[in-house]
Amino acid sequence: QAQLVESGGGLVQAGGSLRLSCAASGRTFSSYAMGWFRQAPGKEREFVAAISWSGETTHYTDSVKGRFTISRDNAKNAVYLQMNSLKPEDTAVYSCAATWALESVVAGTSVYWGQGTQVTVSS
Repeated sequence: QAQLVESGGGLVQAGGSLRLSCAASGRTFSSYAMGWFRQAPGKEREFVAAISWSGETTHYTDSVKGRFTISRDNAKNAVYLQMNSLKPEDTAVYSCAATWALESVVAGTSVYWGQGTQVTVSS
């Protein structure tokens, strides 16, 4: 059974950092594009970052550029999101996703989704 499980969320003060991990199991995701989305209470799910299967191409939503970095380790079947200079508006449940095409990850049409991990940033 293929699945994605996020970890690393928590409570931090504004300006702090967190590193989210997404561990894949059940199959290898080395040939899949992967990404991160977030959803805050009362808001629509928002694309955050995506990375191609090779790690050569990345894409970020404008609000996190320069603060967040997506990376992956195909040998470990995992993807990461390093979040620096966190702001209260970053508070959300963060989920990882995977599918064949990078464009589909960005569009939110991934085949595989994790359950999410809560990130809370206090002011």
